[in-house]
Amino acid sequence: MTSTPDPSARPSGGHPLPPEFDTFPKLVARNAQRIPRAVAIREKDYGIWQSHTWADYLAQSRLIALGLASLGLARGDRTAVIGDNRPPLYWAMLAAQALGGVPVPLYQDAIEREMQYIIDHAEARIAVVEDQEQVDKLLHVKAQCPHLHYIVYADPHGMRHYADPCLVSLEDLCERGRKFADENPGHYEQEVAKGRGADIAVICYTSGTTGQPKGAMLSHANLIVTAQNAVAREGLRESDQVLAYLPMAWVGDHMFSFAQSIVAGFTTNCPESAETVLQDLREIGPTYFFAPPRIWENILTSVTLRIEDAAWPKRRLVRFFLDVARRVERRRLAGQPVAAGAAALYQIGRVLVYGPLRDNLGMRRIRVAYTAGEAIGPELFEFYRSLGINVKQLYGMTESSALICIQEDGGVKLDTVGPPMPGVELKISEAGEVLYRSPGVFQGYFKNPEATRETLEDGWVRSGDAGLIDRDGHLKIIDRARDLGRLADGTVLAPKYLENKLKFSPFIKEAVCVGHGRPRVAALINIDLQSVGNWAERRNIAYTSYTDLSQKPEVYELVRGEVGRVNRSLLEEPALLGAQIHRFLLLHKELDPDDEEITRTRKVRRGFIAQKYAALIEALYGNAGHVAVDAQVTYEDGRTGSVRADIRISDAPVFAPEAAR
Repeated sequence: MTSTPDPSARPSGGHPLPPEFDTFPKLVARNAQRIPRAVAIREKDYGIWQSHTWADYLAQSRLIALGLASLGLARGDRTAVIGDNRPPLYWAMLAAQALGGVPVPLYQDAIEREMQYIIDHAEARIAVVEDQEQVDKLLHVKAQCPHLHYIVYADPHGMRHYADPCLVSLEDLCERGRKFADENPGHYEQEVAKGRGADIAVICYTSGTTGQPKGAMLSHANLIVTAQNAVAREGLRESDQVLAYLPMAWVGDHMFSFAQSIVAGFTTNCPESAETVLQDLREIGPTYFFAPPRIWENILTSVTLRIEDAAWPKRRLVRFFLDVARRVERRRLAGQPVAAGAAALYQIGRVLVYGPLRDNLGMRRIRVAYTAGEAIGPELFEFYRSLGINVKQLYGMTESSALICIQEDGGVKLDTVGPPMPGVELKISEAGEVLYRSPGVFQGYFKNPEATRETLEDGWVRSGDAGLIDRDGHLKIIDRARDLGRLADGTVLAPKYLENKLKFSPFIKEAVCVGHGRPRVAALINIDLQSVGNWAERRNIAYTSYTDLSQKPEVYELVRGEVGRVNRSLLEEPALLGAQIHRFLLLHKELDPDDEEITRTRKVRRGFIAQKYAALIEALYGNAGHVAVDAQVTYEDGRTGSVRADIRISDAPVFAPEAAR
């Protein structure tokens, strides 16, 4: 068993929190007193940015808290929070915490049965939601959620004729709060004073890749100490700006947009909508930014398309300097000196290409940027870093309060997620599983002691990831431990590793590799509709739908080349050489969380896919060149439909070891 050096007898992440600053409501009160006029949060509404100071943050959350108190919210009660990133929803979370309640954020795009399970399991008494869409979902499942008494909605559009007595507008809730304050002076301050760092601050439900989601209970101390350690390590400060566009139910958003913002006092910016994120990114110009690999890929795809549309002199100029930047960055990452000529060209490129491109993307001011969730492709990583954007990989999970490892400035390695954060201990079990303990370790799963015992033992958390620690103390993640398998000949099969390599292609959005116990590896692949569609249009290939495009012979040849690229890359890894992909097919539809094929955080539900697509998987191991499919799909409103297709099956290029030479 290997481990990182123990920074102390038991990682504490710093001294115990002082009682006056051991909860988020107390910290917000401190910010409101210390930096009252500094902007805490802003939102783009109807094209205009609306700013709210820390004094506003405290006043609004206090009013909402008193309104919740008038509805009977008591210490320990759960409050569901559902919607896009909006200031009133962040205030509602703080308001629940101020009363000793526990916010439970849900994914805004969850379908009704997913919402019903979590709200019922969490026994939420009150739900604070964004708009009519979320209200409609909750009204449909309210009968199956006996603990749910009130639904508070922030946006009244479309709600004029709703008469259900459980509905309360946010405006009415605040009015109730004013009356409650008159009748109960000092109530808010008294309740905040009762709070302790050990109190549960939030319940974040996991994605549920192998079953129903589990509610991870995180205390104020878990989140505050983890946030403090990250703020100190990464040099975050009050002047920083972060864009809050990822789901509030995801623990990462809770750390970056709520916990760290409150601890450091920096500004959280909420975009107008999911469709305007990139435009809002350019307007805000954040200094602190997080995006999963898919977002980085989408941005690069849009850049590539714009370059292709440019006149040929400009196109050649941009490509030349981007190539210079990549070569320079590769040498920097490898710790090698950069030749004087290349360094001079890079400086010219900063003026002509890199600076204007960063500015156009809204990334000129970024000091710290992260990617996590999946491995990021080396080419993608090098591209952004070569532009001067400080992109780093981090590793964490819900049970760790989001953060375990972060790459250090000046110590970035392409194949690791960096060393552990301050106060974090790592070790690798005899079975190769990553174990950790830290100040951020969760308090257990809500109403699930059995799952808690399976995951948490003597302060150590079983991550479920297979990995290793290199000689520099950096963690390298190989795959999910339970997903590791072997082919019939004993070759190691790391499906997620192969899938990530496939997804490094701009033409592949999702992939599922299979082969445990079988003679060879096969893959089910989703094309990326935007990039493949653009590729097809440039070649005058007409198509009518995703299904039609995915089955075009030309598209199969395109993807065949990408699969071949992955297979060739395995020649550099002898242990995985025998795990090359031999056959593949392009799925007729995108894997969808509404169809339970992937989670809301886009993690593959392998067991479910193995059952649902059993006929396709068997066809991959047969001799047929195609297979008919008639699949059911689920729409967001719960309705179902069907998709029929005749799916082609293609052989992939496979390389012998001699090809490595």
